[in-house]
Amino acid sequence: MNKTFITITALFLSLNTFSQKYDFQIIKDIEATPVVAQQNTGTCWSFSTTSFLEAEIIRMKGNKADLSEMYNVRNIYLDKADNYVMRQGKTQFGEGGLNHDVINSARKYGIALQSDFSGKVNPNDKYDHSKMVAELEEILKKAVAETPAKYPNWKADYKAVLDNYMGKADAVKPISAEKFSAEYKIDLNDYVTITSFTHEPFYSKFILNIPDNFANGSFYNLSLEEFVQNIDYAIDNGFTLALDSDVSETTFSGSKGIAVVPEKTEDAMAILDEIKPEKKITADFRQAEFENYNTMDDHLMHIVGKAKDQKGNIYYKVKNSWGTQSGRDGFVYMSVPYLKLKAISVLLHKDGLLPQTKKTLGL
Repeated sequence: MNKTFITITALFLSLNTFSQKYDFQIIKDIEATPVVAQQNTGTCWSFSTTSFLEAEIIRMKGNKADLSEMYNVRNIYLDKADNYVMRQGKTQFGEGGLNHDVINSARKYGIALQSDFSGKVNPNDKYDHSKMVAELEEILKKAVAETPAKYPNWKADYKAVLDNYMGKADAVKPISAEKFSAEYKIDLNDYVTITSFTHEPFYSKFILNIPDNFANGSFYNLSLEEFVQNIDYAIDNGFTLALDSDVSETTFSGSKGIAVVPEKTEDAMAILDEIKPEKKITADFRQAEFENYNTMDDHLMHIVGKAKDQKGNIYYKVKNSWGTQSGRDGFVYMSVPYLKLKAISVLLHKDGLLPQTKKTLGL
């Protein structure tokens, strides 16, 4: 064979070693309910965790249930209101929330089926909370400014806004936490949130100071490697996980369904279409990115499996709540480096933890 041809071929292959289009092969796919869209709302936290609970019902009972995301949202708005007024406005109020808010709502208010509460006044409408949130916040600010003593009807006014935009919930007969456990085999006390940060001792339980943690939820702290090992163990053993993550990076693409961390900044655009080397993520780098606000909890999703590309790189199959038209049929494939850097936390069943981790945490 011509030596020049061999040389040119070798050069071409070397230049294209990391220039292959993504071709994902699913290596673990845990059954979950279909992708649904949060539309024009900031309620990813409820869509993520409700999807997670639906997958838990499949895992525990083998059948599907369509739970109401908006029932959780409506009830948590009540808790946010009390929190805001009692803290005299010295706290965040908005659409955001965390995975444990759904668990808290289920304990306190119960769980509704989608057929019992859609969260829409008109079933044909799309979800849109932009005006509703503004009206709710106006009432709360007035209650703080005037004091509840001078504005005694603020709770009634607040509830009327929820009724106007989301529909009345008074007639809904929710499934209590006790009944949920009996009928669906889901004990809400079995769910824990794990994370990994160096500013708190490993294996401690602490309140993570992020804006949407209005409920002061606690997180179990693990080393970065053990954090990832537990995520892998859970998936490999048939457990899904509710994920809180930063998606503000240019290399998180909801449209392309890819989340990666390029080794070289100049690959930031190309890596969304082609396999490129990724950055090695250390615990110190992760911590620094969190402390300088480059990593924030701005979106929650649902990890339902694993995939690999044609070079053997591993990705987490993540169910998003932006509709099936986004990403890859509504899913995002998140690389291990991206998860190590940008995952704030995951909520999972305690039996999905590594046995040694579970034992060390006293679970």
